[in-house]
Amino acid sequence: MTVQDIRSFNRFYTNVIGALDYGRRLYAPYTLTESRVLYELAHAPRTDAADLRAQLHLDAGYLTRILNKFEDDGLVERGPSETDPRRRRITLTAPGREAAALLDERARETVGAMLDTVRAEDRPRLAQAMRTVRTILGDGDGDGDGDGDGDGGSEGGRDRDAPRPEDVVLREPAPGDLGWIVQRNAALYAAEYGFDADYEALVARIVADYGEDHDPHLERTWIAELDGRPVGCVMCVRDDAPGVARLRLLLVEPDARGLGIGDRLVGALVDFARETGYREIVLWTNDILGAARRIYQRHGFVLVAEKPHHSFGQDLTGQDWRLDLHATPG
Repeated sequence: MTVQDIRSFNRFYTNVIGALDYGRRLYAPYTLTESRVLYELAHAPRTDAADLRAQLHLDAGYLTRILNKFEDDGLVERGPSETDPRRRRITLTAPGREAAALLDERARETVGAMLDTVRAEDRPRLAQAMRTVRTILGDGDGDGDGDGDGDGGSEGGRDRDAPRPEDVVLREPAPGDLGWIVQRNAALYAAEYGFDADYEALVARIVADYGEDHDPHLERTWIAELDGRPVGCVMCVRDDAPGVARLRLLLVEPDARGLGIGDRLVGALVDFARETGYREIVLWTNDILGAARRIYQRHGFVLVAEKPHHSFGQDLTGQDWRLDLHATPG
């Protein structure tokens, strides 16, 4: 391996992804760097400018010019940081979220078209090669936070091949993701708790109702993605009571537990509900879901009622939890 080998690969790959003319490739008025800034802001709604600069290794003046452009276009708002008044917090506006979502959709289409040219038998080899590059050239020292999304959570250090919390992104559902939510809920709850087909039917009704008739300003679904595949989800929907949001279908894949995904999903939902103007969030769960209940407690949810019932082929104890958004610090 020589310096020339790496430089040759870099020239090849920047041509493959269209880095030199990224905006034109995606039919958008943004460079690759500007698109990356929008992406990071869309997936970290409470980002300080200093953290964004460090994360992307950008020159301070260059980042400031990008943010000035975004502010002039109405894509971002800047205000004092919640953690340090000397810092500036950057948040996307509604038009900014729409721009980021459009860029994400077009990027997915572009990468999808590229993958269509790769033979099915070659894709595992390509994926492994990409993981190898990331493992060898990355820092490889991320530790899990042990949030215990499930019994498979890990609190110790990770080997160099293991995913890191920062490898996970939260995004809106893409075509097929709602079906994935139904399928994975049914399969995981059957495997881990012995739930029968009644649970799959319940999840299918919830997802179908959301897909057919939801208000995007008041309701939202988050998909956690790792290495290009969904590994978690949660839904925020309107409850029957005015001013009340309901948390539904929190799930994290077993092989992605221990990365703080459940905590991030619930945190994103709580932030959204608070910013949207809901006064409280409610949820219904069962006492056997201990890891999920610990996440709810960390975010300030309080158990308000519980009742035994027989559902999904099991004897269970249902629990109602509530979070008063006016009484909880933001």
